[in-house]
Amino acid sequence: MPIIQSVERALQILDLFNEQATELKITDISKQMGLSKSTLHSLLKTLQLHGYIDQNPENGKYRPGMKLVERGHFVVSTMDIRQKAKHFLTELSERTGQTTHLGILDGREGVYIEKIEGKLAAIAYSRIGRRLPVHATAIGKVLIAWLSDAELNTLLEGYQYTTFTPATLASREALLAALAQTREQGYALDSEENEQGVRCVSVPVRNHESRVIAALSLSTLTSRVDDEELARFREQLQEAGRQLSRALGYPA
Repeated sequence: MPIIQSVERALQILDLFNEQATELKITDISKQMGLSKSTLHSLLKTLQLHGYIDQNPENGKYRPGMKLVERGHFVVSTMDIRQKAKHFLTELSERTGQTTHLGILDGREGVYIEKIEGKLAAIAYSRIGRRLPVHATAIGKVLIAWLSDAELNTLLEGYQYTTFTPATLASREALLAALAQTREQGYALDSEENEQGVRCVSVPVRNHESRVIAALSLSTLTSRVDDEELARFREQLQEAGRQLSRALGYPA
């Protein structure tokens, strides 16, 4: 099928925005896209007309529009797994006081699609919609640990092992070893690999075909939760993962 260039360019513009680039000048977009300002002006005005792009009246910079929030909320809210998972996440968060998440794989990254804030939590970095590096997070490891060899090779081809802390897994070999351990023990740990002072544990969620389609995770502060308590939390998380999987038709 032919690619419609204008649509592709409009989507590429939206992809430029992230947590570090919340607003962009047209000159910034022009440099990154390799397009003239006149061409970009038409694309931006079209996106703005439909609410997908907004323009800050104070500095003239462009930013994502509210239509993206509306569409994103609609997509997430229609996900059956999110609805089923919320009960288990809430119950687990209430018992442990910790923040719990539901994540899915999107391309080469994980993404949070549900979050329940724990009453004892002091971790503010997570949010629904946040994207997660698969090599540096417990939830990311779980999401790719049970991929087929072909799927995993495709995902890791040219993968960038960005270092976030001294504990981050910085090579394919280290990640593959961690994935083998994840499959063997049935869960993954992130010991300050993505955020210093933060440890997370994650377990798989399986569907009626026994495929891992999502992951549950629980985040803790190393200063507040020791190894023994984390092990207790992990057991509760594993039980929540089993119950959610059964609710999704997993036969085990």
